[in-house]
Amino acid sequence: MRKHLLAVAVAATLGVTSFGAHADALSDIFTQGHIDGQLRTYYFSRLYDTSAVPDASAFSGAALINMQSGTFAGGFSLGASFLTANSFGTQSNNPAEIDSTLMGLMGRHESVSALGQAYVQYQNELMQVRAGYQYLNTPWEGQSDSRVLPASYNAVSAVFKPAKGWDVYALRSFEWKSRTSGGYYADNLYYPPTYNGDGMYGGLGGLPATAHQFNGTWALGTSYGVEGFKGQAWYYNFLNFARMGYFEGSYTFKTGTGFDPFVGAQFVDESGSGNNFLVTNSTALFGVPGSKVKSSTWGLTGGVIIPHGRIDLGYNKVASEAGAVGGGAIISPYTAAYATDPLYTTSMIRGLVEMGPGHAWKAKVTYNVLPNLQVIAAYAKYTTLYRGNSHDVYFDVIYNLSGYLKGLTLRNRWERSVGGWNLNPGNKPFTYNRVMISYQF
Repeated sequence: MRKHLLAVAVAATLGVTSFGAHADALSDIFTQGHIDGQLRTYYFSRLYDTSAVPDASAFSGAALINMQSGTFAGGFSLGASFLTANSFGTQSNNPAEIDSTLMGLMGRHESVSALGQAYVQYQNELMQVRAGYQYLNTPWEGQSDSRVLPASYNAVSAVFKPAKGWDVYALRSFEWKSRTSGGYYADNLYYPPTYNGDGMYGGLGGLPATAHQFNGTWALGTSYGVEGFKGQAWYYNFLNFARMGYFEGSYTFKTGTGFDPFVGAQFVDESGSGNNFLVTNSTALFGVPGSKVKSSTWGLTGGVIIPHGRIDLGYNKVASEAGAVGGGAIISPYTAAYATDPLYTTSMIRGLVEMGPGHAWKAKVTYNVLPNLQVIAAYAKYTTLYRGNSHDVYFDVIYNLSGYLKGLTLRNRWERSVGGWNLNPGNKPFTYNRVMISYQF
């Protein structure tokens, strides 16, 4: 039934069109349509300070093509995104020397191609509803777009706009395409790589290959922003994994001086029992199995927006929970090991979702050296129960070209992780460098 979701949605739309649309409206599907996209060339390097594990790297070129039709039948439209990535025969013959998180554990001359989106949409001034393959942009279920291909979902989603600055969201996702997969599968990042043939690499794992398929997610959320205040609240039901409540709010004090202080807070609460797949499979996250899912996390942030930049300070604490899977670990099916969660202290390589109960603080400075040159530096310190103490140092340089080369971005992300237990190979420092060149058109 899930795999026929898109076909049903398209058929329903065509039925509406056949009854209510005029010929000139049908022509708008093509004449008022829009195509855009992005070309990407990425080279990732994993450099280990131990001789026990070989360094790994990967190169990939990719194209992301988006197509949006004009509207018809009073607000309907069609959208599609085609994704393709290719290593161009550059991968090592030794799988241990390939960074499989970039586009999968590919052999020579292989590629990944997929439909990132293929949906039917209805939109008016008060709402937007989509059905089919689509990108999602929610705090704990999103694109995780730090590789050549983003993640996407087979879902029905809706956003309602009751008043200015106020949005209400609802979604039901069934399957997903991870950022290294070529198709849509009923799994998540706690399943093993190649589960049911899925080329899903870079997850946290823990479940056996015999685990029951993931049943998807229900989510409801709302966000509101007025003047200096921004807030959001979400409820997720990761079916048979965890029920999550997430709250976040911030306030920026507009001083008129160019220096605007801000403060913020976030809270995550999770529970799960009964037929929970992590429990029934005796999954030992961070070496700790449990009879339930129970997690509680809070965080604070503050800083100041300055001319041409900003300074951020963040703190998070994940409480220890006796008898819980992972000793109280946050269960995050779509971000675990991707390090794309919304916690204030998550680094490029990992954060508390990937390390379990404990606390962390992070300082970050973002500064525009030139109008088109941005530099980011950060330091994060982690103190955890099952992964010990570690720290990460991060540098990021982003250069956006202008003039005839407008749309071209050159970026280098570098992070070094030091310390901890069972975090880095041989418990030695690990350096991750990501060269990212993209062209948006």
